[in-house]
Amino acid sequence: MVISESGLPPRLGSLTFHGPLSAARATRMIGRLAAEAPADVLDIGCGWGEMLLRVLDGAPGAQGIGIDINAEDLARGRALAEERGLADRVRFVEESALGTDRGPVDAVLCLGSSQALCDPGQPHDPAAALRELRRLVRPGGRVVLGEGFWERTPTDEELAGMWPGAHRGDHLSLGALVDLAIEAGLRPAWIETASAEEWEDFESAYRYDTEVWLAAYPDHPLAAETRERADRQRSAWLNGYRRVLGLAYLTLVAVA
Repeated sequence: MVISESGLPPRLGSLTFHGPLSAARATRMIGRLAAEAPADVLDIGCGWGEMLLRVLDGAPGAQGIGIDINAEDLARGRALAEERGLADRVRFVEESALGTDRGPVDAVLCLGSSQALCDPGQPHDPAAALRELRRLVRPGGRVVLGEGFWERTPTDEELAGMWPGAHRGDHLSLGALVDLAIEAGLRPAWIETASAEEWEDFESAYRYDTEVWLAAYPDHPLAAETRERADRQRSAWLNGYRRVLGLAYLTLVAVA
């Protein structure tokens, strides 16, 4: 088991993508995007940029920029770019995406991070995020959006089991989300949603290293805090949003 300097397992070390996304689905999404031969790709809230790096690998004429506020994730992205021979074609920048002037570009990725485009002092506004995404892409360009939606209306009990303060207004239905994209000037060229298997793989991998570490080091000074956090996260999924919260992957085309 790999242990960090803090004595804890590496953060999110068993995740490939930071979301319920299989390699097979990612390959299909990237193929559709690469077929348009984008010259420049912007990744909003990129994390370690796995999707961005795979797009650049599939579109050899493209340059990429990933922006995020997590320095640890960005460092992981730079290391991956070096390993794959892509360091000369991508930049990972630590900055806020709010009001960014890094567009317009041919393709924008925004996978589970549309909140980065919204005022942090206000409730999440998917309509505002979609307008920003339209601003950041050239006419005819592509936006690949990963966004949560309610697969069905959650019950009061399910809401109580989710994240603190969860309420029905946190997400829209899939139909309402797509309607907002159209209103923002983006046509839905491809609509797909994460499968139950993708969710289970993501949720399990999210905590895998931590659970193995907790089993090996139950009396570690940081074990109680780490165990409480892992148990809370798992409970929120199993007793709250499992098969209630969906994740839509929308490939959107900017209207001329």
